[in-house]
Amino acid sequence: MKHKKWIATMGSITMAMGFLAACGGEQPAKSGAAEGSNAGAVKEDTTPLDLTIVVKQVGDIPAKGNAIEQALEKGTNTKLNFQWVPASTYDEKINVMIASNELPKILMVNYVPTVINAIQGDQFWEVGPLLKNYKNLAAQNPQYYENIKVDGKLYGIPQYREIARPANIYRKDTFDALGLKMPKTLDEWYNVSKTLKTVKNDAYAFMLDKKYNEGQNSVLTRMAVSQGGVNRWGADSNGKLTPEFLTPQFMDVLKLFKRLYAEKLINQDFPALDSTEMDKFFESGRAFMKINGVATNAANILDRLVKVDPKAELDITPWEGPQGQKVAAQNGYNGLLVFPKSAVKTEAELKRILTFLDKLLEPDMSTLQKRGIEGVHFKKTDNNMVEWVDLTAFNREVKPYRDSLLNFETYNVPQLKDTPLAMKGYKMEPDNLKNAVHNPTLTLSSQTYSERGKELDQMMWDAETNYIVGKLDDAGFQAAIDKWRKAGGDNLIKEFEAALAKNKAAK
Repeated sequence: MKHKKWIATMGSITMAMGFLAACGGEQPAKSGAAEGSNAGAVKEDTTPLDLTIVVKQVGDIPAKGNAIEQALEKGTNTKLNFQWVPASTYDEKINVMIASNELPKILMVNYVPTVINAIQGDQFWEVGPLLKNYKNLAAQNPQYYENIKVDGKLYGIPQYREIARPANIYRKDTFDALGLKMPKTLDEWYNVSKTLKTVKNDAYAFMLDKKYNEGQNSVLTRMAVSQGGVNRWGADSNGKLTPEFLTPQFMDVLKLFKRLYAEKLINQDFPALDSTEMDKFFESGRAFMKINGVATNAANILDRLVKVDPKAELDITPWEGPQGQKVAAQNGYNGLLVFPKSAVKTEAELKRILTFLDKLLEPDMSTLQKRGIEGVHFKKTDNNMVEWVDLTAFNREVKPYRDSLLNFETYNVPQLKDTPLAMKGYKMEPDNLKNAVHNPTLTLSSQTYSERGKELDQMMWDAETNYIVGKLDDAGFQAAIDKWRKAGGDNLIKEFEAALAKNKAAK
């Protein structure tokens, strides 16, 4: 019965899309050949656009010609050929493809030195000046595009993700029972940690894992930002850049963690603990705050937690300090979609590809990617909202496309009717954008960082851990900073500052 329902639903969708096309619904952007004074004399290409797309494999590879793929092709006037590459070998495969210049028309890449070098080597089309011609692409917050620019120019479209996702997830039932509030000052963080330790001897207020200070999920950075600090790097009005570990707010947080560790108020095994194991502690009731969380994860965590403790309650709150809410901004993408010049031969073809991506953000295609097919994966409820009919089927049949193409939870997608906690998370992430503190070096080029960035980062991450666990004192940590400077840190600062000045001059 479900299979027949699927076919019937898809038949309705196909007919509806055909009707829209026949009525001249969404018009594709004009090709380069159709522009100019002689536009009326050139016939617009309306044949389906052949698109080869290389993306990361998410779950099982969908069968070719499945209902979702057919609906995507109908709705965007394309013929799609996906190449799914396992996540474990994706970066290696992409590097080989870039080196050999054997590339598809759309390639999902990460913002890494290999890709940046290829962009600077003129392998991909610049798209920044064209965006204004595509209503859905142009409607997104400009910060999403700023975060993926190379030398001040835009060479791809981000797979949008909320920028201000970080939030604190905490045990509301425990906090209420003890009369506690989420801490704002570092003294309050210490006092709350000490109080919560008395609830259970083998529990902690919060825990750290071995990547507690790495990347855009660094809880050291998140807490320092909440106290008025910088997001990885700070930039003053003169263009001078300062790494976070040279700022007082960051050092104050580092000293707090050192004190908590010495007093056994955080887990002693954090330098070797995987994040999955740390999450199990929280979900088993042995930690009361999850400080590496994101707002929309809380509802799923509560589903697992109540199976262990049916009376458990969770709540979420943005990061907040003495000066109000301040959230360490994330990069705002899950990857970049770029367009190789070796495969996309003309600007006219590039414009058709941008039309395809713009159409993916239309209500029908956005709903297909984010909710699936009505009656199969979701159903409509009151107040123009929807709820899941079969989330398991969605994850199997639709999620690979949702995670690989272009869509945005808060744009042209019907809102999910969910639990109050989930609804709060959906709202909190976009609302937090006004309180986001951005990393000014996110798109800056540096030869030193391309060659030795990972080594330099690891040098300071190790020093921070050694400081917390007591292997380094203040003098030892300063010595580590001096070593970082001599190993390339000073050159890195100079190169970042030069790139920042160049970008500002180009605007």
